[in-house]
Amino acid sequence: MTGIVVVGDAGLDVVARHDQPLPHGGDARAAIRFTGGGAGANTALWLRSLGAETTLVARIGDDSGGRLIKAELEAAGVRCAFATDPEAPTCCVVVLVDGEGQRSMLADRGANKRFAPEDVTPESLTGSTHLHLSGYVLLDPSSRPAGLAALAAAKKAGLTTSVDPQAAAHIHDPAAFLDDVRGTDLLMPNTEELVALTGSADPSSATELLAAVGAVVVTAGLDGASWIDATGVASVPAVETTCVDSTGAGDAFDAGVLTTWLAGKSTVDVLRAGTRLGALAVSRIGPQP
Repeated sequence: MTGIVVVGDAGLDVVARHDQPLPHGGDARAAIRFTGGGAGANTALWLRSLGAETTLVARIGDDSGGRLIKAELEAAGVRCAFATDPEAPTCCVVVLVDGEGQRSMLADRGANKRFAPEDVTPESLTGSTHLHLSGYVLLDPSSRPAGLAALAAAKKAGLTTSVDPQAAAHIHDPAAFLDDVRGTDLLMPNTEELVALTGSADPSSATELLAAVGAVVVTAGLDGASWIDATGVASVPAVETTCVDSTGAGDAFDAGVLTTWLAGKSTVDVLRAGTRLGALAVSRIGPQP
């Protein structure tokens, strides 16, 4: 299986699933679970579950949370190329999941905010042929230089590359973001991120992004997913499932797409692999396999 290096956040999630609206200033019952999280770690673990040799490049705090996350990732077979920050805590996210399985997040990127270009070492890319970058790295001014350094290092080393924008709310300057990812092989937005980049939710609008990237893979929840490149648009329907927790669905989708694409499968097979894994992710609580 092809080696894949993932650059992105690793942290802790506190997942609270509630069936009633949250009362302002009041109390509410919830089912609460403590899990590993961070978009980078999520994708790395889903990739590893598919058999990919996976390296995760991230920054954690010098604390119990960071040690726990690293131990769990390594136990699952992910190679951790981590920088340890003595001055910042490990990333922690409070995830509020409503009765329909839709999540809202309160995120503290912690040490990941201080992710630096020197954290991306030549050794971290060794043995890999593809680099996947989480957009959270690029869309935070403090870690953006490290994201750019990762893409540059990958291209210099001859790796193919992909970027998931991750957060439509943080795409304040679409043109600047597209400049940052220019030359990337795959851009992997969801519908909200596509709207932020093009002003349209129609997958065909992604054709205007092809001046910057090789292909665009759009995930649209219940509306399935689409692949857009110079030859046109291909789409597949969503896989039917019960949504328990939507956290990490896009991270799982990315893993399904990347492993199948790197194996040389057809565009339709690539999309089907992504939607299958995304459906599996939303059928359980927590963002990881």
